[in-house]
Amino acid sequence: MKEFVTYTALRIVLLLASFGVVVGVMALLLDGQVHLFWALVAAFLISGIASYFLLDRQREAFARRVELRASRAAAAFEERKAREDRD
Repeated sequence: MKEFVTYTALRIVLLLASFGVVVGVMALLLDGQVHLFWALVAAFLISGIASYFLLDRQREAFARRVELRASRAAAAFEERKAREDRD
């Protein structure tokens, strides 16, 4: 659960930082006019691409954790199934 919270929090921070930068650049380039919809779209794109490169370690840790839990659940299921077959 810790890996999920860490990765999600970092994604949110990256999105907010991207949004701030995009709004700042738009305000500078468009004489103070900021289109929030397009700023949000651009921030989503920028943060998505940036997170692919910057948050690789956190994403891998989260994936390992999910894989470990899934393999444990599958092993427990197989054990219960084998026990049923014996009875």
